[in-house]
Amino acid sequence: MTDQSDFPDKVLSVQMLGGFRISVDGYENSDTTFRTKQLWSLLEYLIAFRHKTISNDDLIATLWPDDSSDNPANALKNLVYRIRTIFKSQQIPYSKEIIISKHGSYSWNNALPCQVDCEQFEELYKSAGKSDLSPRERIDRYQKAIALYKGDFLPRSSYEEWVVPISAYYHGLYFKCVYEAIDLLLQEERFEEIETICTKALTIDQFEESAHKYLIQALMKQGKSTQALAHYNKLTDLFYRELGVTPSDSIRSLYRQITKTVNSVEIDLEVIKEDLNESSHVTGAYYCDYEVFRNMYRVEARSAARSGQSIFIGLLTVTDKRDQVPEVTVLNRSMDRLLSVINSSLRRGDIVSRFSATQYVLMLPTLTYENGQMVMERLMKRYRQEYRNDTVNIHWKLLPLDPV
Repeated sequence: MTDQSDFPDKVLSVQMLGGFRISVDGYENSDTTFRTKQLWSLLEYLIAFRHKTISNDDLIATLWPDDSSDNPANALKNLVYRIRTIFKSQQIPYSKEIIISKHGSYSWNNALPCQVDCEQFEELYKSAGKSDLSPRERIDRYQKAIALYKGDFLPRSSYEEWVVPISAYYHGLYFKCVYEAIDLLLQEERFEEIETICTKALTIDQFEESAHKYLIQALMKQGKSTQALAHYNKLTDLFYRELGVTPSDSIRSLYRQITKTVNSVEIDLEVIKEDLNESSHVTGAYYCDYEVFRNMYRVEARSAARSGQSIFIGLLTVTDKRDQVPEVTVLNRSMDRLLSVINSSLRRGDIVSRFSATQYVLMLPTLTYENGQMVMERLMKRYRQEYRNDTVNIHWKLLPLDPV
């Protein structure tokens, strides 16, 4: 048996989070180095289960699940030989001992000095949860763990059946780490660090809604209202486009908080007016977030009772030919096209907002019902003229605004 003391100066460093990379003594191999997929997969599997002895049959079933090798036992021996040869070519003294072959099984040689990032990450997370540490010590360990997480477990092998549960485990552990760190940082009002953590977390999983929420809150706490609003708009667009859903009520309520946030007291009315003004070159309908649309509707409903002005609300819904929600890529394309037609067809005083993943809602002032029908039919006609080959149906409805 080889003893770890035989290799005092050659620590082997393994990255499995965000990619697979092995480096030792200045030499490095990554999962893009070798042309043979099975060679790299064998290394991944042996290191992932390095505290186990794995039978030949298990390795063969993992590397050749579709029985694609005529002689898998011999092919496995050849892979092990090639791995040893590659390490030997890089003048690593223990290249022959890196994989142990014994009694019809293989295992990674744990006598080698080896550091594996996912194991270090898990240890840091566990140590950060110790109650006898001060909040700052715990935050420090959480942040070290977060920095170590470069991405999900073996992303280039994410389709492998054995990788899926391990990747899910570390992914979940990472977000536990993120949110536990944020809880501590909130207590100390360290909002800039929360912003940094959330920004990175969203590169790992852009659909992690809680990370979006904490990021928006951290921006608001730092007085970055413009950035908070921009991120809110980016978030709602992302969820519409990729998932076909709207963000949760708690996220949408942040919009109202953002609009209440003021960076400074401005007493010059001309400056305020310049900030309020739109460009004089804008054309077409006014597009806004649904929260804004709802508030404008309520204002119009109040004034309509006094002025007697007629206002109609229109709804445009996109479906497939079976009147079901279209596939996401088709829906996104058609919604973009429909918004383009709406903007170019309606007047500057008309208002449009996205109500749901498949719907736009319109506010059309100073119209009769007959004129409103003509507007909606004109939109449909123009859409069909410009996009003759589109595979969706567009349905419309029109109702008068109810005065308050």
